[in-house]
Amino acid sequence: MITAVRIPDSVAAAVIHAAAGGRVMAGGTIVMAQVNHGTAAASELVSLRRAGVSGIAVEGTHVSVGATTTLAEVEESTDLAFLRAAVRTIASPTIRTLATVGGNLFVPQPYGDLAVCLLALDATVNITGPDGDRTAPVERLRLDRGEIVTAVRFAVPAAGTWFYHKAMRRRLNSAAIVAVAAVVETADGPAGRTVTSARIALGGVAPRPVRAGSAETVLIGRPLETDVLDEAGRAARADIDPFDDSYASAWYRSRVLPVHLRRAFIG
Repeated sequence: MITAVRIPDSVAAAVIHAAAGGRVMAGGTIVMAQVNHGTAAASELVSLRRAGVSGIAVEGTHVSVGATTTLAEVEESTDLAFLRAAVRTIASPTIRTLATVGGNLFVPQPYGDLAVCLLALDATVNITGPDGDRTAPVERLRLDRGEIVTAVRFAVPAAGTWFYHKAMRRRLNSAAIVAVAAVVETADGPAGRTVTSARIALGGVAPRPVRAGSAETVLIGRPLETDVLDEAGRAARADIDPFDDSYASAWYRSRVLPVHLRRAFIG
């Protein structure tokens, strides 16, 4: 049972409450549902809404997004326009005005589509805790007791290198069956235009967003053509740990993964 709600006005104060066992929340779209169902494993909530960790800062091609920045703010940002289509597939406009960038990192799949994007972008996470500040790749994000995510950082991909596709049961406001986010660079060579680097992240096909390293290996040095992408999609099955839920079965997610990976690149 929740017996207290703390709204500290600094990260340092929030860390103190978190270290004492408080459950940290930002937008509350997940935590408050757990509170209402009596499954929140804490007696105290620690809200970050006044802790001063929101906003989008851009310096050249490098971006820092505060943890309590809402998905709606990301959607409206002209500096992050490449993410707009992905963000608009997440939940409803009402939820996006509450849900936050930091919170999305901890949402279990098949939700957490922005976390899939951040994995593809090779984002790093700023963390503050009782022992001070540190950074960690989003791919290996783990928090110790009392630690709080304060920001995520990434580089804006070059034009033409960002790809995103999400398969859903409904056109809007639905969780992922398969989500694909990727940064893929190509260059002209003796065999034509081929892939020089690839970073592909998948959602909806494992408990957490995962890298499709097997697919990346298939693509390097080859063109983004249908047969190559189909081969990469089949290879990506080695990287997933699909599950059954009300949206799709594990079998179905694995079965359609190659189709949706191909669609991320060529429709």
